[in-house]
Amino acid sequence: MVNNGHEPIRRVPYLGPEDAPYGIEVMSFARLRELGPRERRAAPQRPEFHVLGVVESGTGHHTVDFVRHPLGPGSVLWIRPGVVHRLDGVEDVQGTLVLFRPDFPPPGVARTAADDPFGPACWTVEPARTVRLALEHLRAEYAHPGPAGRAEALRHLLAVLVLRLLPEASVRAGGASPAANEVFAAFRAAVERDFRHSRQVADYAARLGYAPRTLTRATLAATGLTAKRFLDQRVALEARRLLADGDLSAARAAARLGFDDAANFAKFFERHAGTTPGAFRAEAAGRT
Repeated sequence: MVNNGHEPIRRVPYLGPEDAPYGIEVMSFARLRELGPRERRAAPQRPEFHVLGVVESGTGHHTVDFVRHPLGPGSVLWIRPGVVHRLDGVEDVQGTLVLFRPDFPPPGVARTAADDPFGPACWTVEPARTVRLALEHLRAEYAHPGPAGRAEALRHLLAVLVLRLLPEASVRAGGASPAANEVFAAFRAAVERDFRHSRQVADYAARLGYAPRTLTRATLAATGLTAKRFLDQRVALEARRLLADGDLSAARAAARLGFDDAANFAKFFERHAGTTPGAFRAEAAGRT
């Protein structure tokens, strides 16, 4: 089906190879190119899994949530579940891709980074020996079947790789205290679960057992945003993703996000996105 001149965004479930039913798959960019034509990779998609990539050579680009990111040696790309992305410029890129389910990373920094809907989509790391070793160990464990604990080994090797790749600021979680991090983690999880139903910080505070000002302090410490701003940004991000889908009208996008009135949704969207829903849809159609 085609609507308003562009195709609906394809939802992509995690399938994984039959010989590695662990919730993780490790492949090369070259292997990705062998799996299908460029047109398929370049089409907008919303995966239900993570794609973590490390570029070792070559140059290109990829597009995540309507922003094009350049790729080159040392680039790290992280496509999270639910984002709208296109691997539309990786024909000359060489490196490693790790595909994994949201529940695959073990608890800790790697899981926290994976659960962050506003985590970075692209950054650059120095080609340090620790990064190369982390990649080599993960690839080797994945390629050579081991004992029954292989899945657990892969989880922890993935966590090591994430720790080696993350920007330092992400590892520090914005310098927030452990207590603030715990409060923000609970708030972030609640927002991710319920942002389609509530846009009031007081609702989340009541459910979590904190005062609204406690949520705001913790969110400021972790992100530099107030709790309300963090919540509104999450709603606005999802609104952009929905509006980019050729199969959804602005009214249907508003309904999916819990707005009882399309006009209120339009005012909210323009306030946070700087443009009208209709203008954004037209611009997104031009990009895709």
